[in-house]
Amino acid sequence: MSTTATASTLLASGCHLGSGCGFPAPSLDDFYFSPIFSIGGFHFTKPMLIALLSAAIVCVFFYYAFRRPKLVPRGAQNIGELGYLFIRDQLARPMIGKAGDRYVPFLFSLFFFIWAMNLMEIIPIAQFPATSKIAFPASCVIMTYLTYWYQAIKQQGFFGFLRKVIPTGVPVWVMVILIPVEWLRVLVIQPFTLMVRLFANMFAGHMLLATFMIATWYLTSASIGALFAAGSAVMVVVLTAFEMLIQALQAYIFTILTAQYIGESYNAGH
Repeated sequence: MSTTATASTLLASGCHLGSGCGFPAPSLDDFYFSPIFSIGGFHFTKPMLIALLSAAIVCVFFYYAFRRPKLVPRGAQNIGELGYLFIRDQLARPMIGKAGDRYVPFLFSLFFFIWAMNLMEIIPIAQFPATSKIAFPASCVIMTYLTYWYQAIKQQGFFGFLRKVIPTGVPVWVMVILIPVEWLRVLVIQPFTLMVRLFANMFAGHMLLATFMIATWYLTSASIGALFAAGSAVMVVVLTAFEMLIQALQAYIFTILTAQYIGESYNAGH
């Protein structure tokens, strides 16, 4: 079931305030979808389709933007170059340093892929952010941390890196607490919070937006409920605008933290 399916069910059943059906609040059921098709034990669902469409949109747009690059950019190329320069000059170089340019393609792809998946929440028909399913943020974190640890081990060695993340000049008795905390940070806390931050924001945003969308329909009637329905409709517009900000912000936060972690793999320490 999805938010769209819930709204369609309400429309078909004529469920409104005073009809005796009660308010059908969104729930976890809105995040589970019937398979589009199945092959053996593999089930292809709507969130998977949204993720593939998001990747395709990013690839097609930037291929179109740079297929015939001109010295003086115009149109799509101008937008593409602005996006590239933003990732390079605001994220890669400040966070990673001299080696930052080699990671621009990875950070660039990561940012726009996550942003596109987030934006699907407000696109008609799609109306669902794939990143509200924790598997998608988790897959992005896995890519980030494979890159992070590969460079950390390559540049400093596994134990050398773990040694360098410990601050220097700290009293010995503090080290008893500090060493396990710092190791827990780089091994568990950072990847976990990176994943949950994106997932939780998109999950909560979708639930909130779905609640007011359903409430707008449910409260619409010839009675006083119409007044509340109008207020709920205004909230849908406001929350949609707010979600657009959050969608871009969460893609930015995920990407800048990725760049920061990669930078730490080159030069760990405080």
